[in-house]
Amino acid sequence: MAQLTFSQKENLILKKIDSLYTLEKYKNIIDLNTSGLSELNSNYKAKALFKIAKSYENLNKEDIALKYYKEALEIEKALRNFEKVTEINLEIYLLLNSQNSLNSEKDNYLEEVHKYARSKKLNKWLASYYANYGVKLYEKKFDKNLKHRKDSIKTYADSSKYFFEKALVLALKIDSIQMQTNLNINLASTFSRKYNDQDSAIALYEKALNIYYSDTINNKNINTEFNILNNLGNAYRRKKDYQNALKFYNKAESFKLPKLDRKSKKILFSNIDATYYYMNDWQNAYDYLYKYDSIKNIINLKEQNASIIDIEEKYNNEKLRADNLELEAEDAKKRTLLLSALGFIIFGSIVFLLIQKNTKKKQKLAEQEKEIQTQKLATVLKEQELNAIDAMIEGQEKERQRIANDLHDDLGGLMATVKLHFNALKDKKSPELFNKTNSLIDEAYNKVRSVAHAKNSGVIAKHGLLKSIKEMASKISISNKLNIEVIDYGLDNRLENSLELTIFRITQELVSNAIKHAEASEITIHLTNHEDSINLMVEDNGKGFDTSQITKTAKGMGIGSIDKRVEHLDGKMTIESEKNKGTTVIIDIPL
Repeated sequence: MAQLTFSQKENLILKKIDSLYTLEKYKNIIDLNTSGLSELNSNYKAKALFKIAKSYENLNKEDIALKYYKEALEIEKALRNFEKVTEINLEIYLLLNSQNSLNSEKDNYLEEVHKYARSKKLNKWLASYYANYGVKLYEKKFDKNLKHRKDSIKTYADSSKYFFEKALVLALKIDSIQMQTNLNINLASTFSRKYNDQDSAIALYEKALNIYYSDTINNKNINTEFNILNNLGNAYRRKKDYQNALKFYNKAESFKLPKLDRKSKKILFSNIDATYYYMNDWQNAYDYLYKYDSIKNIINLKEQNASIIDIEEKYNNEKLRADNLELEAEDAKKRTLLLSALGFIIFGSIVFLLIQKNTKKKQKLAEQEKEIQTQKLATVLKEQELNAIDAMIEGQEKERQRIANDLHDDLGGLMATVKLHFNALKDKKSPELFNKTNSLIDEAYNKVRSVAHAKNSGVIAKHGLLKSIKEMASKISISNKLNIEVIDYGLDNRLENSLELTIFRITQELVSNAIKHAEASEITIHLTNHEDSINLMVEDNGKGFDTSQITKTAKGMGIGSIDKRVEHLDGKMTIESEKNKGTTVIIDIPL
């Protein structure tokens, strides 16, 4: 029998690991750490370490999994296997994110994914980065003391939606059905929970479901289907279409999930209970409230290391004891009275709780109505202020136009007439005086023309916002030293002239800051038209700064000027920056 070569042995070890992983025999894979890995070279060892890390993660031993991920990452970096480096960085980020780790630690790994995916043009991992960055913005925590908290939520929702859509473009390009499904779910959740646009959410959930069903190659994840059905029910419930909500909830309830069955069903029972409550169907509401409490108690007992078998046996014994007692003829009347009284007490308690809950709900609605009226008044005041600003800008533009016309039509024409008169000097015997006078008049005439044209034809008036910004980026970009990229979406039509001018000036200031202060070599300008608002996002890879140092009284770097322009437009500006990690400025301006 021929002896196996070293390479053949390594292939056999990896095949064995892959086979065990498919069979979910994670403990057997972990045992190979001491028996087989020492024989592997770096390339094979990194692949084995990655599978061992995944095995520990599946066994809920995240700390050990993190250790093996990092070992595999160092080996892949040394081998310059950039695609695998990107994948492992993403796995570490997801692991730390699930543990609610410190942002400063986990975000470093997500930025590594971005760096390698972008520089090496790895579309799959770039799509994963955009998707996870969108989730990060979606789950962003907000300062409760913010004056315009709803505007802040809308800003982050718009930004997360932008990154989900950006990831979806790449998912379609690489034909990833699983990624398309998940991104449509994320977009649907954004419309349902952030925008309260249930019709758009339902359409996206149904689209995700159709994509999920269309996958005939890969093994389907039933948890994904359960999640879509449950969320479809939620969207219909928020729309107050309770019958359709129950239709999707009931489909989800019939599923037997391989993982997280009880926790998922607990959430589902809570949703069904709430739906019956809104329908005033107290009996079904109580039934699902009971199911919710029962499964919640089972989960709590499991977390306290109680045996699930013992719990189920205990419930079965209680039921059997109740059945036996009902068969006892001597206590039949007493039991009937006792059960009736108990039922009356329970029913009365439920009615009392429901009435109390309804009263609180009415109080909350009254408070919300009061808040809406206050916001309406504030909106009217803002509109008046905005109208005044628009009138001021329009007046300035008209004044500039008038000055330009006067310079060109009156003074320009006068100078041309004067020149004709001085031409008569040519007939006299003073050529030196003629030449000098003619030269001065030519110079004056050209200056008048340049002033008139400069005043009357700015870049915005000529070309519009998008073309002007692209021309600015092209002129400023320097080969191998500074690259400015402009990405636009939905800017097919021109905006109001004063608004285009203001946005152009803001963009100029942000790009100037990135070059002068951040010393950036790459700048990306995103311009997105959301129909009801304009989103401007400027990213750079510069040295960044501490945003906590920015105050209303000392903003520096032109931030105060930008903030004032945005405030006049009733917009919202958000700045995210870390030292040596670059800066992102997000500005939303309503239309």
